[in-house]
Amino acid sequence: MDQPMRMKSNGQISIVLSTQKKKTFSKELRDTPVVPKAIPPEHTALKEIEDELGALVGMEEMKRMIKEIYAWIYVNKKRDELGLKARKQALHMMFKGNPGTGKTTVARLIGKLFLKMNVLTKGHLIEAERADLVGEYIGHTAQKTRDLIKRAHGGILFIDEAYSLGRGGEKDFGKEAIDTLVKHMEDKQHEFILILAGYSQEMDYFLTLNPGLHSRFPLVLDFPDYNIEELMEISNRMMVEREYTFSHEAEKKLKEHLIWVKAVLSPMSFSNGRYVRNIIEKAIRSQAMRLLMLNSYDRHELMTIRSNDLVFEEDQE
Repeated sequence: MDQPMRMKSNGQISIVLSTQKKKTFSKELRDTPVVPKAIPPEHTALKEIEDELGALVGMEEMKRMIKEIYAWIYVNKKRDELGLKARKQALHMMFKGNPGTGKTTVARLIGKLFLKMNVLTKGHLIEAERADLVGEYIGHTAQKTRDLIKRAHGGILFIDEAYSLGRGGEKDFGKEAIDTLVKHMEDKQHEFILILAGYSQEMDYFLTLNPGLHSRFPLVLDFPDYNIEELMEISNRMMVEREYTFSHEAEKKLKEHLIWVKAVLSPMSFSNGRYVRNIIEKAIRSQAMRLLMLNSYDRHELMTIRSNDLVFEEDQE
C-alpha cells in the first residue's frame, strides 16, 4: 500500500513510513554523490595510459578528458552487451594550444589507448601538414588528401597547423583539402580518427571555413602554456632521462632565464617544452666541449651541467 504523504509549509514532501519514521525529500531530486574509487584491476588499458599520462607535466584538464573518453567507450560496450542502445560516436578531435604544449605526444597516447580498447585496429599516427594535403592543380589536392586518409586507416591522422589550409582564400587548393576531409570524416568516421591541431584563435577561425566542420569535432582539448614551475619540472625530467643533473647555479640561471623569456616573448612565439628541450640539448653540447678542453672525464663532471654550459641566444648577440 502507498505511504501517506503530507505537504509541509516549507515546500518539502514528507513521506510517513509504516514504521512511523519520517523521511524527507527535496522537490528537486538530487543524486547521491558518487565517491570516486580506484580504477578496477580489469581496466589495464586505462591504467597503462594513466601511467604514461602521469609522466606528462600539467595538462590536468586533458588527462580528465582522456579518462572520460575511456569511460564512455567502456560503458557503451557494456550497454551493447545488455542489449541497450549503444550508438557509436565520432571521436574526431581538435587540439588547441601553442607550440611545445604536448599535442603530438597526447595524440600518440590516444592512438595507443584506442588500439588497446579495439576502437582502432592499428593505433598508428600519421603526422601531416599543409604541404602533405594541398596539391598543385585541380583534383590533385583531393587525391593527396584521400591517400593520407587511406594511410591513416585504423589509426589517427594528425594535422598540425591545420588552419593553414584556409589561409589562401576561396580559390586556394586548401579549401579543396578541407572539403575532402569533411566528406571522409562522415563517410569513414569509425575507420580513422582525425585530429586537427593549432593555435587557439586560428583554429576558431578555421572552423568557420566550412559549415560542416564545427559539428564534426565533438572533442576539443585545450593545451595551456606551461608556467615556470612546470617548465622547470619538464627540464629536470629531461635531465634525468638523459642521466644529467644541473648544478645549483645552473638551475637558478635557467629559471631566471625562463622567467625573462616568458615576459618578453608573445605566447605564440614561445615554444614551451620544445624551448626547454633545445636549451638542454645545447647545454649538453657546450658541456662536452668544456670537458674536452679540460680533459676531465670523471663521473660527476660527465653528469653535471654547470651555469656556464647554459648559453642562451641573447648571450650570443
